[in-house]
Amino acid sequence: MDMIWMSLLLLCVLLALLAGGLWVAFSLTTIGCVALYFFSSIPVGDSLSTAFYSASVSWDLAALPMFIWMGEVLFRSRLSEEMFRGISPWVGKVPGRLLHTNIIGCGIFAAISGSSAATAATIGKMSIPELSQRGYNKNQILGTLAGSATLGLLIPPSIILIVYGVATEQSIARLFVAGILPGLLLMSLFAGYVMIWSLLNPSGIPAGEAETFSFREKIRRSRPLIPVMLLIIGVIGSIYAGLASPTESAAIGVALAHLLSWKSGSMNRSTFSSGLMGTVRTSSMIAFILVSAHFLTTSMALPVFRENSPPGLTHWACRPTCCW
Repeated sequence: MDMIWMSLLLLCVLLALLAGGLWVAFSLTTIGCVALYFFSSIPVGDSLSTAFYSASVSWDLAALPMFIWMGEVLFRSRLSEEMFRGISPWVGKVPGRLLHTNIIGCGIFAAISGSSAATAATIGKMSIPELSQRGYNKNQILGTLAGSATLGLLIPPSIILIVYGVATEQSIARLFVAGILPGLLLMSLFAGYVMIWSLLNPSGIPAGEAETFSFREKIRRSRPLIPVMLLIIGVIGSIYAGLASPTESAAIGVALAHLLSWKSGSMNRSTFSSGLMGTVRTSSMIAFILVSAHFLTTSMALPVFRENSPPGLTHWACRPTCCW
């Protein structure tokens, strides 16, 4: 019972540190240090350095900054404008009309960036002012954007799937394969909801704003999407075909993303520098959280009695790992 109460106390301290605004990585590391100091005979410094090193040397983790960099480059390109122009002709006659550009656009960009935040920012900076100007319901604009942006967590190359694969020692390629069908299913459900809502609330869709395009015109307007789709097929397809590992395909994706951004006229020294710094910040944050979580797991898995524990804690005996 004492072990349970102490575990709850550590949990409360962790929540207090997080609520106080301390960074997640520092909070996890602090709790791990406290647990080791009071309930383990292993020196805190040795365990900290060992855990940090073992969690950061994984080769699979090298794919993380690469995919983040690819998304950062395309986030600063003209991709969102081209995606909107390429998708809008195909959804003009579908119930819900241009609201579907949020769903389809987020699904496409999620397959490039792997980040929900980058997906929402990229698609939103184009779709929100455009759809608001055309008179669409603001709640539906924001709702479809917020819901569809979560596809970045699921559709490969998802950053979260990479972190999960590294932390649990699972195949990242298999996790990517497992994320395709649920991602497409979510896109279908979002689109179905928009269709049903638009049929039940026709006043939320601007009347008479739909444009009619011939099939040839739709293909012509969708040409800007071709390089993006080729990028997705090249990066993800090489993994599924067994031609490249996630890390190797990520490196190829970064090179193609820079080439695509340069071809669109968006690549310059400022764009390159800001994309690189954004990658460093995001990658460092995720890596720090990952190694801190590994250290916390290690500290909780070593409940060895500390010989020089303070008075009052001498009744803590060596217990199985499951007690933690």
